[in-house]
Amino acid sequence: MRTVIFITILLVSLQVSAQTVFPLYSGKIPNSTGYERKEIRFDMGKNMDGYLNVSVPTLTLYAAPAGITNGTAVIICPGGGYFAVGDKAEGSLIAEEFVRHGVTAFVLKYRLPSDSIMIDKSIGPLQDAQQAIKIVRERAQEWNIDPHKIGIMGFSAGGHLASTAATHYDNAFIQNDEKTSLRPDFLILIYPVISMTDEIGHIGSRTNLLGVKPDADKIRFFSNELHVNGQTPPTWLTHTGDDTIVPVENSIRFYQGLVANKVPAEMHLYPSGNHAFVLKLPTSEWMAPLFAWMQRMNFLK
Repeated sequence: MRTVIFITILLVSLQVSAQTVFPLYSGKIPNSTGYERKEIRFDMGKNMDGYLNVSVPTLTLYAAPAGITNGTAVIICPGGGYFAVGDKAEGSLIAEEFVRHGVTAFVLKYRLPSDSIMIDKSIGPLQDAQQAIKIVRERAQEWNIDPHKIGIMGFSAGGHLASTAATHYDNAFIQNDEKTSLRPDFLILIYPVISMTDEIGHIGSRTNLLGVKPDADKIRFFSNELHVNGQTPPTWLTHTGDDTIVPVENSIRFYQGLVANKVPAEMHLYPSGNHAFVLKLPTSEWMAPLFAWMQRMNFLK
């Protein structure tokens, strides 16, 4: 019996690390100028690694093993201030933890806004998030996924991207002849950038996405706290009160919008830890309340 258990654990651990990387678009990348920047990978140690100058977006699949999969999937958007896209700490490590709980995960390496590679840099990352949702939903049967249990998760600026996808899904910025739903079924936000306003927004992320002097309409469109409604997906948030990079008010206002519109929401606020506080904790520890919420919401068996 002990041998069987050991073999099962070994097989699961091997499958957790299995991954498949594929391009997000099979043909011409939408909104592209045709120019590609040379992508740069950086590694500062302690899982602080990622990519700069991303011109060709990809999706990395972490498939939950057949014996433990529960049909739920999540698309992960790492942070980086729209200047970089994180890799391990806000990507692969998170994906592997989801897989251990039977959730198939996808890490999105989205394009970073640049006038050199995009006709309109403000919508480039959103196009990639919408395309990721479209692909996962259309190929759900192939990957043993329930097409009604596909969520999106974002860290910091990746949280802005995820919340934009969750509040602007009715505005398709990609070709979608099949009319596939671009609405995520649930939303997970980790110390997210939500607003683009002067008051509480992260100005670095805003400048990289919208430019130095964005007009009022752009600021309003991408201030996602202003676009919560009754159809916004159920949401789980976490943040710290002493975040000096992205004010906790970002999460609070988004949560208030969810409550006002009677959208199921749960928020975990901590007094200290500053920005990226979860990176200092074991993944299994800080994600435990998230998995409990997913179970209560019937996204996790």
